[in-house]
Amino acid sequence: MTTADNIIAFMGVHGAHADLACRRAYPYMETLPCASFEDCFEAVEQGKAALAFIPVENSQAGRVAEIHNLLPKTSLHMVSEYFLPVVHVLAAPKGATLQTVKEIYSHPQALMQCREHIRTMGFTPIQHSNTAVAAKDVAEQKDVSKGVVCSALAAELYGLEVLKPRMQDADNNVTVFVAFSKTPLDQFNDGERMITTLLFAARNIPAALYKCLGGFATNHVNMLKLESYIPGGTSAQAQFFITFEGHPEQRPVQLALEELGFFSKQVKVLGVYPADEKRFA
Repeated sequence: MTTADNIIAFMGVHGAHADLACRRAYPYMETLPCASFEDCFEAVEQGKAALAFIPVENSQAGRVAEIHNLLPKTSLHMVSEYFLPVVHVLAAPKGATLQTVKEIYSHPQALMQCREHIRTMGFTPIQHSNTAVAAKDVAEQKDVSKGVVCSALAAELYGLEVLKPRMQDADNNVTVFVAFSKTPLDQFNDGERMITTLLFAARNIPAALYKCLGGFATNHVNMLKLESYIPGGTSAQAQFFITFEGHPEQRPVQLALEELGFFSKQVKVLGVYPADEKRFA
């Protein structure tokens, strides 16, 4: 019997790369498709799922911008990360060939990750809400002039033929997923490489960002990511999204966070979680 403790939510439909990531990272859990990232978070908040598995960045296309507007509002906690090597296939309805296909449907990020192949092969890219939804729609239309960039899982689930098994432009195409839970991760093994992610807004003083981050340098805390963004796209107050190596219980991290607190107006820890072994491979 399936319970909420055994359910993990993702955005899209079955066969999406997020679905594939869930199945690989949490093979014992049942995947729950959701229409949006907000719905994924709500599924966890309302007890319909134990985890929400959300993509935060891709090595080729960059960050997933929609997430940044949700992070300041959510009460959920990051509890794990998973690096998914992304393999896009070119699929089409049965009977189609590379000669009959004229248009390629997929999510904008997937199209971006395959743009050189799409251009050189002479296809017209058409944006769609999701790779797997695009696969489902193309399969239902049964039009041999329409193809889709999707996962091999989506092609299999929706009965499409794979015309090209590796459509992405780069072999080092990786998407980073993060699992969100109602409760933070309590365990801390001193021998385990931990990651901390947080949001902060700097005070309105000269060299504020430099002062906020100075403690990480002087205490030898390895900064992994720093991004700025404007909440909602309208505020004049930029917020910063940072990820660094270490746990808040470790003394160097404590000192760095103390200094950050002196020069920032607000700090929100989004999660402390083990690093995926592929991060430092």
